[in-house]
Amino acid sequence: MVRASVILLLALCVATPARADDVGTTAASLAQRMRADTTPFDTVASLTTEVGQRLAGTEAHARAVQWAEAKLTSYGLANVHAESFSITAWIRGVETARVTVPAPLQLAVTALGGSVATPPEGIEAEIVLFHTYADLLAAAPRSLDGRIAVVTQRMVRVEDGAGYGAANPIRRAGPSEAARRGAVAYLHRSLATDNHRLPHTGALNYQDGAPRIPAAALSMPDADQLERMTALGKVRIRLVLTPVERENAPTWNVVGEVPGRERPDEIVLIGAHLDSWDLGTGATDDGAGDGIVMSVGKLIAALPQHPRRTLRVVLFGAEEMDYSGPAYAKAHADEAAHIVLAAEADFGAREAYAVMLPAGAADADFGRALDRTLAPLGAFVDRRPAVGGGDDVRGLQKEGVPVASVRQNGLDYFDTHHTADDTLDKIDPRQLSQAASVWTALVYLAAETAFDFRKAAAAPK
Repeated sequence: MVRASVILLLALCVATPARADDVGTTAASLAQRMRADTTPFDTVASLTTEVGQRLAGTEAHARAVQWAEAKLTSYGLANVHAESFSITAWIRGVETARVTVPAPLQLAVTALGGSVATPPEGIEAEIVLFHTYADLLAAAPRSLDGRIAVVTQRMVRVEDGAGYGAANPIRRAGPSEAARRGAVAYLHRSLATDNHRLPHTGALNYQDGAPRIPAAALSMPDADQLERMTALGKVRIRLVLTPVERENAPTWNVVGEVPGRERPDEIVLIGAHLDSWDLGTGATDDGAGDGIVMSVGKLIAALPQHPRRTLRVVLFGAEEMDYSGPAYAKAHADEAAHIVLAAEADFGAREAYAVMLPAGAADADFGRALDRTLAPLGAFVDRRPAVGGGDDVRGLQKEGVPVASVRQNGLDYFDTHHTADDTLDKIDPRQLSQAASVWTALVYLAAETAFDFRKAAAAPK
């Protein structure tokens, strides 16, 4: 009888959230329900097992889109559909590197996304090793003529992942900077925090006015080995990369909604990216994010009474190569004024510890209500305003859409990020459900209340 009474009370709270206290009670109840739910993990398991890796622009990604549409529909979301756009698909080929002087040594490397190919027979040249990226930038023009540039700077391990952002130019801009100084190829220590012999891929950005040279990432032990070898004398490497590109390859963003009961034209948008790199099965990057936002959508769609505002779940199709966010923002530019809040889950499967809100929201009633809801979950509202909400909502943010950021423990995220080791066994179902519970609290409160994030941000401080 006690259990039946608790269930009845929860149902009444969910069905009739009239006052602010009721809204908070419902948010807390939903968050606790999600914390005990296996749907986030089950969703990732389904995606990584039934589809596997999902490189944008490939047949595998097309299968992922079909999976997503079917799954969102089965989860009770409405208006489920795929929105197409075209990209230049990059397909990995052969990737090998071998020290030829002073003694033969096979290196563990992986091509950077977007890298051009070497000649079929490869490139063999002496290397110039730089212990820091700043050292490369300080190198004189033409000082690397005919050589392979190697940068071995380490990424710093921190909980919020800021070390990755600080090191990102090494991968993104490094190839062009090396080419400007005459290099014929570029290698860098993986942007990672592990010591495994598994290199980490990721996209590069060739810069205008610089030759496009082949580029790859080294595993951590191999970068260490090259440091020791170059300290003793000359080192030559033979590099073979054979990626290809396909112009105008179709890809898709997949969308599902929970229509708002009173203000359906006001949208709370949450997303994750459906694509992944092709080395592992994309479990933590970003199957975990897909599991989070899809589970939140499922839970809220099942409520007897939907929130006032519309909840939109977007699974972005080509985040890794920087295509899907701009494509979505362009396609929905005329709708940006109606998106009241946007956020993306794209930082793995560990527990969430904080939420950052748009300026002015943390100290308002909304922020205080969210803080109370988060406390039993082991999280809090960070008083600092969110700087960004994720790569795929950055375009919307530029159009004036307020963004939020759910902060997750990232101490070991970059141990497996973008590697063959990004697989389902790295996910703790309980931690993933806890992260989803924090998302649930944020999303339900944002969709049920009438809080104006834009107005709060614009208010004088």
